[in-house]
This record gives sequence, C-alpha cells and structure tokens, in this order.
Amino acid sequence: MFTDMDYELEEDKLGIPTVPGTVTLTKDAQNLVGISIGGGAQYCPCLYIVQVFDNTPAALDGTLAAGDEITGVNGKPVKGKTKVEVAKMIQTVQVAGDTFGEVTMHYNKLQADPKQGKSLDIVLKKVKHRLVENMSSGTADALGLSRAILCNDGLVKRLEELEKTAELYKGLMEHTKRLLRAFFELSQTHRAFGDVFSVIGVREPQAAASEAFVKFAEAHRSIEKYGVQLLKTIKPMLHDLNTYLHKAIPDTKLTIRKYLDVKFEYLSYCLKVKEMDDEEYSCIAMGEPLYRVSTGNYEYRLILRCRQEARARFAKMRKDVLEKIELLDQKHVQDIVFQLQRFVSGMSHYYDECYAVLKEADVFPIEVDLTRTMTNYGGQSQSYAEEEDDEEEEGGAAENGAEKLIDDD
Repeated sequence: MFTDMDYELEEDKLGIPTVPGTVTLTKDAQNLVGISIGGGAQYCPCLYIVQVFDNTPAALDGTLAAGDEITGVNGKPVKGKTKVEVAKMIQTVQVAGDTFGEVTMHYNKLQADPKQGKSLDIVLKKVKHRLVENMSSGTADALGLSRAILCNDGLVKRLEELEKTAELYKGLMEHTKRLLRAFFELSQTHRAFGDVFSVIGVREPQAAASEAFVKFAEAHRSIEKYGVQLLKTIKPMLHDLNTYLHKAIPDTKLTIRKYLDVKFEYLSYCLKVKEMDDEEYSCIAMGEPLYRVSTGNYEYRLILRCRQEARARFAKMRKDVLEKIELLDQKHVQDIVFQLQRFVSGMSHYYDECYAVLKEADVFPIEVDLTRTMTNYGGQSQSYAEEEDDEEEEGGAAENGAEKLIDDD
C-alpha cells in the first residue's frame, strides 16, 4: 500500500514536454465523451487518457489523444482522485435542460514523438509477428504463439488469391503466344499452297484448268492475309494481359505488403501495452511500487500514443487496400470478358472470311485433259522464273511482317 508520500516523487517525463489546454465536448446519447481513463490514486500521481474510441465526441473533435494527462473536469482539479471518480465527474450533466450536456476537459497535451516509442523491443515484436504469420497453426501453438489475429485477416487471403490470379494470367499469356505462333505457321502454309497452285496454274496449258488453279492459288493467298489480320487482332491481348500481370497485380501486392507492415507495427504496440499492463498488475498484487507508474507513467503513455497513431495508419491503409482490391477485381472481370470477346470475335471473323473466299473460288471439280497436260514442270522459262522470284520476295516480306507480330512480344 502506498502512502501520500509516494506522490511527492518527481515526475519522470523522459524528456517529453507537455502543453496545457482546455476543450469542451458535447456528450453523446449515453452521456459519454468516448475516452477510457487510466492512472490516478492510489498508485499514479496523474490521470491520463488510455484510448479515444472511434466515432465518439472526443474522436470527432480530435483534440484529446491517448497519453494526454487529464488535469481537471468542468474547472475542478482531479489530482488525487481515482479514475472511477473522474469518470463520474465527466458523466455529471452540467447544463440544465440540455439533452446530452457538455463537459469541459482540462488537459496537458503530451508532445510525444512517435520515434521515441519505436524501440528495439517494438522492432523485434514486428519480426515475431512476421514469423508467426508464415507458420502453420500447429507450429504456432507448439511454440506458444497466437496467430488468431493474423489468420482472421481476410486481406492476407486476398493476397493468396492475387497469386492465383497472376498464375491464371501467365497461363493466358503463354496460350496466346502459342496461338499466335500456330496461326502464323498456318498462314505460311496457306501462302505456300498459294505459291504451288500458282505455279501449276501458270504452267498448265489448258486455259480452263489454268484459270481454276490460279483462282485457287489466289484464294489461299487471301486466307494468308486474313491470318495476318487475325494476328494483328489477337496480338494486343498480350499487351493488355502483360499490363495487368506485371503492373496492376504487383502494385496491389506491394500495397498489401505495406499494409501488413503497418498492421505488424500496430500489433507490436498492442502487445507492448499488454506486457506493461501485466507488469503493473503484478506489482499491485505484490504490493510493490513500480517506478514508471509512481513517476507519472510517461513511458506507458508514450506507448499508448504510439499505439493510437499506429492504429490510425492501420485503419487508413486497410481502407485503401480494400478499395484497391475491389477496383482490381472489377478490372479483372471486365478484362477477362473483353479479351475473350476480342478472341472469339477475331476467330469468328477469320473463319467467316476463309469460308467466303473458298466458296467464292468454287473451282472444283477441275477438268483436266491428261493427254494434253504438261506433267513435268522442271523446265522454266526466263520470264516465269523472274515472275516466281518476285512472288517469293513478296511472300518473304509477308512472312517477315507476320514474324514481327509474334516476336515483338
């Protein structure tokens, strides 16, 4: 049991300055201002704010913060009182006829620098939380570590979902590349067919058969052009998929990792506060004085302030991450639908054009008089050789253009 002499100990402010102030708050429907109080008689010479609750008069006003000392209520000093007595003073309605009433709080604002509270102990606690998050439940339990607050975080599971989405897009990109290569080779095959039938048509001495073979050759060359157009239609899919895979997803994952770092820091301060509370309760139970409590509990109040600010950063970051993931999910759905529509539309258009050009050719059956047909095409006239060289050059240019469609990505 402490005596009144214990309150004569000089406050140990740890070099943290304080600034006096006054604020008037309108109480809520429950006749509260939204703060919890710590310290006070008989163990601590001062009373201070432990927590400011969300969406309460104190939180909305923003003047009071965790760690601030309460020096008076409605002009009456609170030194030497218990935290229960101070709470009753705050709840007392001072304005007659007022629905909720107002209370004037006198305080000493703790001018704390959050860096002062970020000690090695807090850094090590953050490391511990990182390790626990990557453990299985069985391992964590065996080591006596709790990972409930980490496992229940839905955003961590969303990070795993992002990994699966990234794998999906990688698969789509690989499939699209293989598809482009396949259609490129198919278009080259059609060009080769066109060249062969063109040679046959030019060499064929029978006019009707020659015209039919040339017409069939032109149909295959047209199909090659349609194939190149299809490549140009499908190729942008690679760019869009690549943007989503290598920009949108990594940016969101980085935001989630930043959020996790803020969360780990907040949890570290929560754990530190609990440890300091346990230490204080143990000393009270044993009837032994605790120096930091007897001298104003400034170390504890500093950690309370750091916890409050870490929680505010945590809440803001969580809101930002949720919004970003929601936007990413919407983009994912819209993007997949758009890419599939582009693919199906391109394929449909390609096959329609191929069918139309072959139907228009309609050269079969080709009537050929085998007794008059030249079956040996070994000899070539000079003029035809030059014509064929020109066709090969054109074909080579088309092939290089189609190659570029694929190799660009």
